[in-house]
Amino acid sequence: MNRKLLGILVIALLFIACGVSKPGASGRGSKSEINYGSPTKKQELQDANTFKVDTYSNDSTYGYTIENPIMVGKSEGGNGPLNERRFLNALMGPNGEPIIYSRLGSCCQFKTKNGLLGDSGFLDKYSIMHKGLDKEVILYINMYDSDVLQIPVGFKKKIK
Repeated sequence: MNRKLLGILVIALLFIACGVSKPGASGRGSKSEINYGSPTKKQELQDANTFKVDTYSNDSTYGYTIENPIMVGKSEGGNGPLNERRFLNALMGPNGEPIIYSRLGSCCQFKTKNGLLGDSGFLDKYSIMHKGLDKEVILYINMYDSDVLQIPVGFKKKIK
């Protein structure tokens, strides 16, 4: 077999293999498996960079699992990443410690009527650190759907 043809065949197989995954593989799940109901609750701002979040969650999975992400939604201008930061800016550590967060990337495709292209979206994963933590905390945020925001277990409301 000619080397060029073999190379094309290998590349084609890689594309096919990457597009096929078992449901739930790698913590992902196909968009048909996960559906949060596409809520569109309007969020209230504390200031331009921070959401007003007054409710504490009693659910230890809230924000910590792909099945129960924090749903910040998009702004009128369609800016979901800004809303993710607005939510995180409303948090502090359990003893008032300032938090440091960084986006780890996207994962976990799901079905939503609020998607940018078609009927699907991806969750964003954020690493959260604060003084006194031995290991980073990972939070999952949905920037397409918007629901009542709550402060996840292990965090406090940031006082301004």
